[in-house]
Amino acid sequence: MNLKVGDKVVVISGKSKGTEGKIIKTLKKENKVIVEGANMVTKHVKPNANNENGGIIKVEAPIHASNVMIIDPKTKKRTRIAKKIDEKGNKTRISVKSKEILK
Repeated sequence: MNLKVGDKVVVISGKSKGTEGKIIKTLKKENKVIVEGANMVTKHVKPNANNENGGIIKVEAPIHASNVMIIDPKTKKRTRIAKKIDEKGNKTRISVKSKEILK
């Protein structure tokens, strides 16, 4: 998976298509990511120590990694990710459109 926590992505398919947000969590074994503000589902919660009243809350659900694309930091448009090996032998992620290095 080429995506990391903190990457700014856009959802390209599904009910949250077009939603932009940061990646909160990656689930590498399932090849899924959780994006802030995307794929919201309602969840019924019983009263507990954290939530005394319980009730219905909205939470983000995982999205398959193929349904999101990273946003290019330079052009602010969606792009693919390429890997490049520098002189020291370190792998870096770069955007395909602008050749900008991704953090």
